[in-house]
Amino acid sequence: SLKPDYAEVHYNLGNAFQDLGQFNEALTHYFKAIAIKPNYAEAHGNLGITLQQLGRLDEALVSYHRVIDIKPDYAEAHSNLGVALQELGKLDEAGESYHRALTIKPDYAEAHSNLVFAEQYKMDVTLKKLKDISAEWDKQHGVPLQTEWRNHDNSPEPERRLRIGFVSPDLGQHPVGYFVVNLLEHRQAGKIEIICYSDRKPDDMTERLMTLSDEWTDARGISDEALSQRIRSDRIDILIDLAGHTAGNRLLVFARKPAPILVTWAGYVGSTGLSAVDYLIADYRHVPEGSEHYYTEKVIRLPDGNVSYEPPDYAPEVGPLPFEQNGFITFGSFNNAAKINANVLTAWAEILKAVPDAQLILKYKNMDAEGNCNRILDQFGIHGVEGSRLILEGKSPHSDLLSRYNDIDIALDPFPYSGGLTTCEAIWMGVPVITKPGETAASRVSLSHLTNVDAPELVAEELPDYVEKAVELANDISRLTDLRSGLRGQMAKSALCDGKKFASDFTSAMRHVWEQWCSEAKPNLVL
Repeated sequence: SLKPDYAEVHYNLGNAFQDLGQFNEALTHYFKAIAIKPNYAEAHGNLGITLQQLGRLDEALVSYHRVIDIKPDYAEAHSNLGVALQELGKLDEAGESYHRALTIKPDYAEAHSNLVFAEQYKMDVTLKKLKDISAEWDKQHGVPLQTEWRNHDNSPEPERRLRIGFVSPDLGQHPVGYFVVNLLEHRQAGKIEIICYSDRKPDDMTERLMTLSDEWTDARGISDEALSQRIRSDRIDILIDLAGHTAGNRLLVFARKPAPILVTWAGYVGSTGLSAVDYLIADYRHVPEGSEHYYTEKVIRLPDGNVSYEPPDYAPEVGPLPFEQNGFITFGSFNNAAKINANVLTAWAEILKAVPDAQLILKYKNMDAEGNCNRILDQFGIHGVEGSRLILEGKSPHSDLLSRYNDIDIALDPFPYSGGLTTCEAIWMGVPVITKPGETAASRVSLSHLTNVDAPELVAEELPDYVEKAVELANDISRLTDLRSGLRGQMAKSALCDGKKFASDFTSAMRHVWEQWCSEAKPNLVL
């Protein structure tokens, strides 16, 4: 009111609205700041972030490029540009942007995590390569923090109730939230306490998780150092990372070793590479025997899956097979566009050419962005598949997304980064998922889920087998009809949805590693 042409105040107000999740209001003030001060790099940068949050990915790219034109050495803008390019499936270009950010700012741990995570999507990725680049992250950002390691005076009593901490930006309506809730719902309260440190603006699922937890800390705005000190003062026995190298992670907290035992689980598909982290929770399919040496953590294999799934109560009933009404097969994939690379699109084009009149529905946040549409349609065009056979859809409310499965006959899993929650949701909605696992943990998540629900026939060994299985199933309407009517019940009775057993297995695993720590700590006790 006093000074309406004060660009910095409009910028700060935009930041406040962005933090509140009021993105349209944030846009208004970023635009005002830029109108007053056209070369305001920070305002252009945060405008790009907000546009990306709103699904306006193509406009976000323009903002990021504008920032870099104004301020070429703005490391955060290069990293954010990389994230946008990754969402458009342009992984090589994304990697170049992350590298530029790190050249400008070598200690930029977030950009380095982005670079590590992006490798998971690439066709040439190997476990050895992932181990090497993750170890490089640790060398650059983790090892220097070992100077802050201190002895832990947690009481080494093997049978006492354990205090287990969860650290995550995703404790809400996110795959992590949907995979954690069953554990919290069925946890053995007399044996473990769950203390959550959340970096997320609360939503309905967050509220539920808060209710199920023993203690809850809103960690937004708390520095890594301060959060590490808070965890130590809370006397956490086992601290669990639920993010790995994904967005919003707190690996710099874990690098400070704020609890006696550090574990990574559920939020990231593979090794963190951190020498501070002791264990990785997996299963026998996710990380098969013989591959342990590619993980810096010791591998804990739960007897069934490494996660448990609780379907939402608003999931619609399974509808009839869409083929019955349409007269043609509808394939679908509701996975992240970054997973849908040229090799995946080539395989899907082969499937569509082998199944006349079939359609393919692709749905995900930003799937309908111009960059994604052009990339995907062009690739299908190269292989002689008309664009009219493709439907590209963006984000929708979760209940609507689940309902959309009632229009899908067969789901196609991407590779080498397979679906996780997406695969669970497809199966729950009666839609069979064809998957092709590879070497990396990221490629083997659907394998784990399908094996747990007793549908191993949907797992292909090689690429030709993947295409063949999809085509054969499309031509077997009787089998499709049986799967449609039986998959939900099959899944409901499976280990994947048995929260009580999962909580018991999880608790036993945590008790085992705790007993090991106690046996090693006891000789050092001063009596």
